[in-house]
Amino acid sequence: MARTLLVVDDLSDWNPYYPSDQVITFESYLATGQDESEQRMRIINLCSSYRYLSDGYYCSLLAEARGHHVIPSVKTLNDLGKKALYRLQLEDLSQTLARAFKTTDKHNEITLMSYFGTTPDPAFQELARLLFERFSCPILEMTLRYRQDKFSKKVWRKGRARKAARFDLAILINPEEQLPPSNRGAIKKFIKIGREMGIEIELISQQHYVRLPEFDGLFIRETTNIDHHTYRFAKKAEAEGLVVIDDPTSMLRCTNKVYLADLFRTHKVPTPKTWLLHKGNTAHLDRVEAEAGFPVVIKIPDGSFSRGIVKVNDRKELELKVEELFQKSALLLAQEFLYTDFDWRIGVFNNKALYACRYYMVKNHWQIYRHGASRVDSGSFATLPTFEVPKAVLDAALKATLPIGNGLYGVDVKEKDGKGYVIEVNDNPNIDSGIEDKYLGDELYRLIMAELLRRMENRSKGV
Repeated sequence: MARTLLVVDDLSDWNPYYPSDQVITFESYLATGQDESEQRMRIINLCSSYRYLSDGYYCSLLAEARGHHVIPSVKTLNDLGKKALYRLQLEDLSQTLARAFKTTDKHNEITLMSYFGTTPDPAFQELARLLFERFSCPILEMTLRYRQDKFSKKVWRKGRARKAARFDLAILINPEEQLPPSNRGAIKKFIKIGREMGIEIELISQQHYVRLPEFDGLFIRETTNIDHHTYRFAKKAEAEGLVVIDDPTSMLRCTNKVYLADLFRTHKVPTPKTWLLHKGNTAHLDRVEAEAGFPVVIKIPDGSFSRGIVKVNDRKELELKVEELFQKSALLLAQEFLYTDFDWRIGVFNNKALYACRYYMVKNHWQIYRHGASRVDSGSFATLPTFEVPKAVLDAALKATLPIGNGLYGVDVKEKDGKGYVIEVNDNPNIDSGIEDKYLGDELYRLIMAELLRRMENRSKGV
């Protein structure tokens, strides 16, 4: 039988009403050991805030990484946080709303509270149940406004011009991005090879959101983040039934290093020793100092391109840096410092290794990127065939992507003493002309386009 836990901020707020050993704090849940994470467990997240990177957000995030059934899910938290996201799941509720308003004398604006899908007003019970099915949140506040719509309810969309191509693929880019995941040469290759394979490709940017239903697939070649339009594009495309790379689930799982750390621990993926730091808990700093020593690496959960990652050399520096980084997130990661001359990057698509690169550290620096006031330096690289990658590195990379999904990922792995240690998994890895394609050439783009084509063909067949 599954065990149910209610997670709250402070037990003193809860004990007068329902004292129980099933009620625990987020701090206690954070400390849950490996043995308990393997049990069947239901988590009801009742933290006071669900905002991005708060304790409540991390409670749901860690529960999913540990394989626990949790409400609300991270997907629900992100969907409810943006009107553009939750509206995608409300478009077919007009008849339910009409029935509810017919049976009530309230005709302007009303506010309802839903508790686990139930509401005190019976006229809106059906609506509360449907909303709970779509947004499984313990408590929901709903504001409803009744308007007479005099316009046609038919959704008008621009028809697609008939083309010789079998499928239409949109590639989302940001022409102003300084460090895009694909340079211009790579984008040209994707377009050229895609068209050779019967895929009509169009470059789109943020302003083309409403045009997504015109396409069969969306390929995101802009740096992704959850609190960002790239996630909204992925969600909209998914709701419209498009093939999406990067898909929203992969974004949720890859863009947060705290999630990945707990996921890797749960699935026994080899990684450097890692500790979670909770804001205000100095005992966590004591543990890191005692178990890791110095230097140690501190990371914000959603940094990219080596940003938000610092190396500290003593306790004073540790305290100063975590205080600064805790302004951005309720949780941070501490990781043992493993110096290597280079990091492996293994490109994986549909759980198959496509390419391998060695990214070397910047001269006189410990990372592959060094961010200066006016410029960004990067180290050199070497691209190899995957059959020349050490087996331990390749095995670690593939093991890391299996619990995430079957998307396109870039797995960063350090090789030390014949072992591979996964640092992170990126959901939109760099594919640049002249770097990642150095060994395979056009074949790399052909492999990626072939997989996208296969998925669009399956979609058209209803598979």
